[in-house]
Amino acid sequence: MANKINEQDSGKRVEDLQAIRIEDYTYDLPEERVAKYPLTERDASKLLIYDNGGIHERRFRDVPEILSAGDMLVFNNTKVIHARIFFHKETGALIEVFCLEPWEPVDYARNFAAVGRCTWKCMVGNLRKWKESAISCDYDYEGERHLLRAERQEQQGNDIIVTFSWDTPLCFSEVLECCGRIPIPPYLNRESESSDEIRYQTVYSKSEGSVAAPTAGLHFSLPVLDALRAKGVRMEEVTLHVGAGTFKPVKSETIGGHDMHTEHIVVPRQVVAALHAQSGNIIAVGTTSVRTLESLYWMGVKCLLGSGDFHSLGQWEAYQLPNNYTFRESMAALLRWFDETGSEVLKARTTIIILPGYRYRVISGMFTNFHQPQSTLLLLVAAAIGEDWHRVYDYALSHDFRFLSYGDSSFLKVRK
Repeated sequence: MANKINEQDSGKRVEDLQAIRIEDYTYDLPEERVAKYPLTERDASKLLIYDNGGIHERRFRDVPEILSAGDMLVFNNTKVIHARIFFHKETGALIEVFCLEPWEPVDYARNFAAVGRCTWKCMVGNLRKWKESAISCDYDYEGERHLLRAERQEQQGNDIIVTFSWDTPLCFSEVLECCGRIPIPPYLNRESESSDEIRYQTVYSKSEGSVAAPTAGLHFSLPVLDALRAKGVRMEEVTLHVGAGTFKPVKSETIGGHDMHTEHIVVPRQVVAALHAQSGNIIAVGTTSVRTLESLYWMGVKCLLGSGDFHSLGQWEAYQLPNNYTFRESMAALLRWFDETGSEVLKARTTIIILPGYRYRVISGMFTNFHQPQSTLLLLVAAAIGEDWHRVYDYALSHDFRFLSYGDSSFLKVRK
């Protein structure tokens, strides 16, 4: 079966996709349309519905009326961490250390559970002022003042490897809670506030690791989730830890010159089994769930091909691998891997880029907010609904929809 290669995924097809011009995926977004704060009620946001060319709107709390029994919603249960830490030097200089991903231990859970010492890959603001080997910030523990120390290690491209150390019995996730701040999106042009501690998390967040929220999920309230369960909508959870690269602008003229960011995913065996058994619609909550589910298909294909490196998916692999295995064949291959290894979770890395011309293998629809012009997320949307993305965004702009992370939502059905 390893020779099943479809002509449309040949190298020439990749070259065509890489020639996509980012200027063709732009629109005028007035500053006043960017939502600086969320609405008082999560599920009170507007919901644009796109279905095979038709566009209309509801309120997000109507979602249980829109979906059908037997549909499956897949949520990203990642939790945003207090990734921004500010260190004040005696000179008055302020150095910001932004935790990107764990370095040692490399596993998220083990790193957050570390006591006394751990290492992260970080972005550092005002790096030129960090001349000494270590800097520190203070925090309170049991009524006493303690220090979190940060030591510079090697440089990795534009990022710095930083070792943190502390002298309390707190684990690193608890130290971050004491010292760090929630990293709200830079385009909000404001500092984080106490309300962001709650509202920049989904109500179902649990797996620590993201430096940005999976914002499509911010609209789901507990009453909406209860109503979905009562209706018979199936709900499953995966984990994709959102990295700062989600805000990385496309600076090249064509998408082939853009290096997509890599993100870590965790998928339990029971979720793969549920996907394998699902006969109805699979609907992703957010672009992070889209990337996780579509990456999962290609990882299954790599399993079918006997690849020992199926845990990692490169930026362009989805356009180069054989593409005529069924979704069920792909999930069956992953289930065999679970059974053969005795593993209960798949931990992997994906750098997939989803562009117009990509054919969705897993999802039939997605919930997603309205994205920045000339972004890879807008390209992902265009891959789902084609040139109608112009009509969707024109409608949203002319009907007072709020944009970006704290803005309104859309439910887009993938065009077949």
